[in-house]
Amino acid sequence: MTTTLGLPDTIQACLFDLDGVVTRTAVVHAAAWKETFDAFLREREGEDFRPFDSSGDYDEYVDGRPRADGVRTFLASRGIHLPEGGPGDPPDAATVHGLGNRKNELLLEKIRTQGVQAYDGTLRYLEAVRAAGLRTAIVSSSANTRDVLRSIGAEDFFEVRVDGVVAAERGLPGKPHPDTFLAAARDLGVEPARAAVFEDALAGMDAGRSGHFGYVVGVDRTGQADALYAHGADVVVQDLADLAGAGGHA
Repeated sequence: MTTTLGLPDTIQACLFDLDGVVTRTAVVHAAAWKETFDAFLREREGEDFRPFDSSGDYDEYVDGRPRADGVRTFLASRGIHLPEGGPGDPPDAATVHGLGNRKNELLLEKIRTQGVQAYDGTLRYLEAVRAAGLRTAIVSSSANTRDVLRSIGAEDFFEVRVDGVVAAERGLPGKPHPDTFLAAARDLGVEPARAAVFEDALAGMDAGRSGHFGYVVGVDRTGQADALYAHGADVVVQDLADLAGAGGHA
């Protein structure tokens, strides 16, 4: 049985990713990653370097992962291994954390100049979720989650926040590991089997599947519905406003 929210009637809590689900920032992240990696690869390999692909490389190696994990995973795909460095490395350091900090500087600059927009369909869905009495959490690898939510006036939609800052404080591995989602469910006092995960990233699908959550909703903003299903989605929608009445994968 499904409710008017398009969820099984056993679901008591909804765990939402931020970028690409609540806010239109996934494309900004992808642009910041591309600028960062292309500059690094050009300096390392010369003008014949193979550029970072803002769709394929981003979806496969970076999207949804903690910043340093994204650096490691993408560079490993190119056979490149850098020293780890530390979180305080300057953005021009040739280390995993240095590249990650460079990306974050570019991201924040783009957010300051371009602003942040929310998906209206998601905000309407959040209102319906709260009206139905379901618990809510935001689960994101971003260390900027609180500021972004405040900028769109959406912080009060969520009872619990497990983001990059909280994950670092608690020593939680990021997506595709399920630990951040499991922590959010635990903070809400809800069993994973009674929680739904809302994600646009393949790493987020993997986390939802491996965490044995009750329902995993894939949000397809970029035409990757088949990949979202392959990575564990129970249902895929283009916008959360479309979720009510949506069926599973045929």
